[in-house]
Amino acid sequence: MITGEIKSKVDRIWDTMWSGGISNPLSVIEQLTYLLFIKQLDEQHTRKESKANRSGKPIEEPIFAPEQDHLRWSRFKETAPEQMFETLRDGVFPFIKGLGASTPFDKAQGKSLSDRSLSGVEGTLSNRSLSGAEGSDRDEEDSTYSHHMKDALFMMPTARVLANVVDQLDAIEMADRDTKGDLYEYMLGKIASAGQNGQFRTPRHIIKLMVDMTAPTPKDVICDPACGTAGFLIAASEYLMDHHGDVIYKDEESRRRFNEETFSGYDFDSTMLRIGSMNMLLHGVEKPDIRYKDSLAEADAAAGDDEEAYSLILANPPFAGSLDYETTAKDLLKVVKTKKTELLFLTLFLRVLQTGGRAAVIVPDGVLFGSSKAHKALRKMLVDDQKLDGIISMPSGVFKPYAGVSTAIVLFTKTNSGGTDQVWFYDMQADGFSLDDKRTEQPDKSDLPDILRRWQARNAEVERQRTEQSFLVPREEIAGNEYDLSINRYKEVVYEAVEYDPPGVILERLATLEAEIAEGRKELEGLLGSASLSQQ
Repeated sequence: MITGEIKSKVDRIWDTMWSGGISNPLSVIEQLTYLLFIKQLDEQHTRKESKANRSGKPIEEPIFAPEQDHLRWSRFKETAPEQMFETLRDGVFPFIKGLGASTPFDKAQGKSLSDRSLSGVEGTLSNRSLSGAEGSDRDEEDSTYSHHMKDALFMMPTARVLANVVDQLDAIEMADRDTKGDLYEYMLGKIASAGQNGQFRTPRHIIKLMVDMTAPTPKDVICDPACGTAGFLIAASEYLMDHHGDVIYKDEESRRRFNEETFSGYDFDSTMLRIGSMNMLLHGVEKPDIRYKDSLAEADAAAGDDEEAYSLILANPPFAGSLDYETTAKDLLKVVKTKKTELLFLTLFLRVLQTGGRAAVIVPDGVLFGSSKAHKALRKMLVDDQKLDGIISMPSGVFKPYAGVSTAIVLFTKTNSGGTDQVWFYDMQADGFSLDDKRTEQPDKSDLPDILRRWQARNAEVERQRTEQSFLVPREEIAGNEYDLSINRYKEVVYEAVEYDPPGVILERLATLEAEIAEGRKELEGLLGSASLSQQ
C-alpha cells in the first residue's frame, strides 16, 4: 500500500507541473510516465554494469552506448536546469521514442539496445536475450511501445519546472515492484479525481476481486478489449507473478510466453495506449500486445484476427453511448441488433473467447433487466447457450466521484452448448470505502473477502435462503422471468412487523393532546394579558 509520505510527494510533483502550465491531467501523467521510464532505463543499465563488473565480462545488451552516457538519469540530473532541459528535449526524448524494433542482424553485430531500437523494451527489463536466435529469418516487427511513442511530445514548459520535477522524482524510493505499481496507480487515480477527459478508472480493489475470482493460470491468453491504462491486465500479471511465478519464469520459453503472448489490450485513445503500454512495462510485463483498435468498429473487426483468440476476458467497457449501424461490426449486429455499446461489447466478448474461455466484466444494471428485444436476446444467449456463472450486484457509489451509475459484475463461461444449471447471485453492500464522493477508506466495511470466499465454494450455497446476501437461482426460474438477471427479482426482503394501537386509542390520545395544547394556549394568553395591563 502506498504511504502517505509518497502520496504527498506525488501531490507536490503534480502541483509543480500544474502551476508550471501543464493543466491537462492526462498530459501530466504522460510526462511523468516518460520520466519514470527514463529513470528505470538508467537503473536497469546500472544493474547490468554491476553484473559485468562482478563477472569481468562486457555488459550484456547495454541500454546506453558509451557516447550516450550523458542521456542517463543519474548523469543529467546533476546538470544545470538549462542544460538538463536541452539534454531531455534534444537527446533523451528522441532516444526513448526510437526504442522499438530489433533485427537478428543487429543482434548478431552486438549492437547496444540504443544502437538498434528496442524490441518491446524487453532488453531493458530483463537479462534474457531477445526472442529470435541469430540467423533467424523471421522479421522483427516494431513493438507496440514504439508504435504508440511515435506521436509522443515532450511538453515540459521550462527548465525550472523540469529540474524541480526531476529532483522530486529522484527522491522517491521505487526499488520494489509494489511501490512502483502503487505509485503509478495513485497517479492514475488523479486523472479521475480531476474530473476531466471523460476517463474513469475501475477501482483497483474491484479489479483485484475480479481477477481473484477468475484465477488466471499461465496457460491463459488474457484480453481487455477496452483496456485504457491497462489496469485489468496489470492485475492479472501480478496475480500470475504471485501465484505462478515458478512456472512463468521456469525457462526462457515460459518467460517469453508470459511477456509476449499472454496479454492483449485494445483502445482507440492514443494517449491512453501510451500510458497503458508504459504502465505494463513499469509493472514488469515487457512486450504486451497493446494496440490501437476500435473493438466494435466494422473496419477493425474485418481483420478477424481475434475470433476465439482468448481464454480470459477482464473488462469494464464504456457503456454510455450508442453507435451507428453503419460503422458497427456486422458480425456483432448479426448476433444482436442494437446500438447500445454495453450489449455490443458483451457480444464481442463471446466472439473473441475460446470455447471454454471465461469472462468477468462490469455492466450497467440496465443490461440485467432491460426490456428491449436486444436485451432479452443477449440474456437468453448467456443463460441458454453459454454457462452463466454469477452476478454480483454492486452499490451505485463504487464508481464515485465520477459516475453514480449502478453496476454489476457478470461472470460467464463460453460453451456454445449451454451448461447453466444455477446462477450465483451476491448483493454487495460495501466495498471497503464510503459510498459518497469522498470514498473514504473503511476497511472494516467490505464484502469483498466474503464474496471471494463464497464464490470459491458456491456449490455449497444451495441451502442459502433468498433473504441472505448470496444465493443460487435455478436456470428454469430465470427463464420463467424472461431471463431477468437483476438480483431484486429473486431476493426476498423480510419486513419486520410493526404493531399499532387500535384507532380508538390513537384518537383518544390525540384528543388528550389537543386539550393539553388548548389549556397551555389559554395559560399563555392569560400571561400575555397580565403583562399588557402592567405596562399600562
